[in-house]
Amino acid sequence: MSDNKIKTPSEAFELLMSGNQRFVAGTPEHPNQDATRRAETVPGQQPFAVLFGCSDSRLAAEIVFDRGLGDLFVVRTAGHVVGAEVLGSIEYGVDVLGCPLVVVLGHDSCGAVGAARAALEDGVAPGGYVRDVVERVTPSVLAARAAGRTEPDEILAEHIRHTVDLLLDRSRVLAEKVAAGQAAVVGLCYRLAEGNAQVVAARGLDAAVAAS
Repeated sequence: MSDNKIKTPSEAFELLMSGNQRFVAGTPEHPNQDATRRAETVPGQQPFAVLFGCSDSRLAAEIVFDRGLGDLFVVRTAGHVVGAEVLGSIEYGVDVLGCPLVVVLGHDSCGAVGAARAALEDGVAPGGYVRDVVERVTPSVLAARAAGRTEPDEILAEHIRHTVDLLLDRSRVLAEKVAAGQAAVVGLCYRLAEGNAQVVAARGLDAAVAAS
């Protein structure tokens, strides 16, 4: 399916994940990365998904999902923590650009999650604005512990789920789009060693599609 024909959350999700499968297999197609595509996108952009991910240098969205220019509207912060700028950017991608899919992309060995765990265990928080990042991740760590999930992967999954729910709770624009079936929010966990992205949470996406 051509990326400029994407209309539904399911179509967008399937296109995104097929790119990740190519990346894992070592058979990327590098679509939309030539001079023709560059020229096509000059008048405007029509991305098919908003990608809200961690700033980690190993998590380059267009590479791990084998996409190109104009395909993804990317927003990144350390630990994919949410602030007003993030919410505004995501709402722009969904409401103005018409993206039917929002992806929260976390990953194993996340430094922000590890720092939040360490701060709770040691009682010592980092300085500067890094402290703000850690404080925004801490509720996820506490929620995981309260549910008896103490393994690093379990805490990470909780943080991804928490971020998905936080976006829908704080953005009425996004929540209304999901309720109307016009958008979906999916939480993915990326494995650094394997290169694959696995579904952790899905809101507004058909269960069969999310499990495929």
